[in-house]
Amino acid sequence: MAEDWVKRRLAAIMAADAAGYSRLMHADEAGTLLRLKALRSQVFEPKVEQYGGRIFKTTGDGVLIEFPSAVGAVQHAIDVQQTIAQTNQLVPDDRRIEFRIGINLGDVIIDGDDIFGDGVNIAARLEGICEPGGIFVTDIVHASVRNKLVVDFVDLGEIPVKNIADPVHVFRVNLASSGGGEKGHGVASNATLRRPAVAVLPFQNMSGDPNQDYFVDGLTEDIITALSMWRSFPVIARVSSFGYKGHSQDVRKVGAELGARYVVEGSVRRMGNRVRVSAQLVNTGSGYQIWSERYDRDVQSIFELQDEIAGNVAAVVAPELVRAESERLSAVRPENMDAWDLCQRGKFLMNDMSKSALLAARQFFERAVELAPNFVDAWCGIAHTHHRELMVGISGDTGDAKTKMLDAARRAVALDDTSAAAHSMLCLAYANNGHLADAVGQGERAVDLNGIDPSSHDRLGAALTLAGRPAEAVHHLTASIRLHPRHPRVQIYYALLARAYLDAHQYEAAADQARRAIQRGRTFFDEHLVLASALGHLGRAEEARAALEAIGIGGLRLSHITLSQWWQNYAHSEPNKHLLYGLRKAGLPA
Repeated sequence: MAEDWVKRRLAAIMAADAAGYSRLMHADEAGTLLRLKALRSQVFEPKVEQYGGRIFKTTGDGVLIEFPSAVGAVQHAIDVQQTIAQTNQLVPDDRRIEFRIGINLGDVIIDGDDIFGDGVNIAARLEGICEPGGIFVTDIVHASVRNKLVVDFVDLGEIPVKNIADPVHVFRVNLASSGGGEKGHGVASNATLRRPAVAVLPFQNMSGDPNQDYFVDGLTEDIITALSMWRSFPVIARVSSFGYKGHSQDVRKVGAELGARYVVEGSVRRMGNRVRVSAQLVNTGSGYQIWSERYDRDVQSIFELQDEIAGNVAAVVAPELVRAESERLSAVRPENMDAWDLCQRGKFLMNDMSKSALLAARQFFERAVELAPNFVDAWCGIAHTHHRELMVGISGDTGDAKTKMLDAARRAVALDDTSAAAHSMLCLAYANNGHLADAVGQGERAVDLNGIDPSSHDRLGAALTLAGRPAEAVHHLTASIRLHPRHPRVQIYYALLARAYLDAHQYEAAADQARRAIQRGRTFFDEHLVLASALGHLGRAEEARAALEAIGIGGLRLSHITLSQWWQNYAHSEPNKHLLYGLRKAGLPA
């Protein structure tokens, strides 16, 4: 039989080509060709040899490479894409060459130096549907390398591809998670952190004026950048999401093509000196809208407006993503969860102030770090549970809780010094332990890293209040409310702001913010005491007594009033004396 003469072997095939090659050649033929040749000779070819591969075919802008193992093929692809991404930082956007890579493991036919068969064809088809700068692999490649490499994969499901009879099960390599090496070497594995990705589609210009495109595109880019600061969710690169500009797309299809579970989309309309921006967050699996908002602003400085709206959108979308993931996981059995899932479940339980919920949340966070010891978010979660214990007064040993909080927060920062969340938690831990200079320093570092995170501003504001710098605290606490006015626990921001205003002797403002905290359902005494003290300082004794009667302490003597654990951490005693003096002026017995 003729088949007996066919030589076959199992091989990992990598197909790569330059995205948008025709466009690049049209814009700069000589320069594009020169850059392409340089990438081949300086990046592809040296690394092929390094990972044991062999180039068996080249085209004008593409290359086919054979590897003896899937591990070598994926390592080579990651190394190539990360190297090219670094090189492209020095190249203008319209001149950058980005490669798409597809990898398959299968049976191939050998004909001299050439290779044929479905093993090659499927790799080529994956490359054709891959995003620029990305890597798509088949399920058999994923199964071969998932426990051997430091890398996350996003499951894109089964995708029909041209000239292949059956749909191909495709996985996208999450390059942001890759340490580029094998497990057991270098950075610990994040393979258990299968974070869902979010894509920001180009906002639509509804003004009917193409001259407004620069503002609309700039707004989209700023939202992408702002969301990337949070680092909780991988954000699809601009070059991929902007491929949908000018096209009306089904978000389900976009999600499958980009490997994104969530999509942010919106529109911009300019009417004279007014701009209206509408934005929404959509789950690409169900097509359901999770969140939407409309921003109406006067046009003064267009670029300041762009920054403001982008920051506001990102500051709301990031927590909404966490909430959506928590709801999605509510029906999943814990034993079926990975480290990411466990951490989200823990965060969800932190919305409940009960002791049982806090202990359950800590168990989820601790299980997460067992699976992924270097998972910064989980260490932050552990620290947060100890802080919450102290705040609600359920810790049997406050000294132990403070120490454990500080240890967990320090661990998070040691693992990732560029994490705003980690520095923000360490700010809170230092404040709880009375190390206020350190707390302020960590809070400032968190705000520098992510200036649109309301929690970072909130914690820095609290630390500044304790350090005796209430005027500066007001600035940051006001920012936390402005960035996320609908935060589920925004009442905490109002309560902290009320205390900062009281310490700054701004009594009307203190009373106003205390009332806002009370109206939003807080259950602690702090804001009631601040309200009564502020009214006492204003000489409104009857209103002050009513504020105390509301929590049943109007008839108590001052010696029976115990300020919360938090306010005992003031650097000096004067602010608490000032609060108590206002209560005396309100008529409370001394």
